[in-house]
Amino acid sequence: QMQLVESGGGLVQAGGSLRLSCAASGSIFRISLMGWYRQAPGKQRELVADITSIGMTNYADSVKGRFTISRDYDKNTVYLKMNSLKPEDTAVYYCRGSRLPTLDYWGQGTQVTVSS
Repeated sequence: QMQLVESGGGLVQAGGSLRLSCAASGSIFRISLMGWYRQAPGKQRELVADITSIGMTNYADSVKGRFTISRDYDKNTVYLKMNSLKPEDTAVYYCRGSRLPTLDYWGQGTQVTVSS
């Protein structure tokens, strides 16, 4: 089993930066696909970025060049560095750890608000 705890959200002006952290418990962190998702009010949850167990990354087109996902195996933590933030990045950001089809865990979410 894996528990995920996000932190680092907050209020920032457009053009600013934030770094989200997701601390994972459990040894399966090392073999899991880790991802960041977001859900804005009235919209479906969407993938922002994910990173495989060997460090391969994937990004949504809307965040390419602005966001960077990374993972620290010593700290069992995955990060999302967000630069050049826009008001449309405002959402609740969720961390996900998975090794499908049987393992799929979500954090509680952290709010990111970008003011114009």
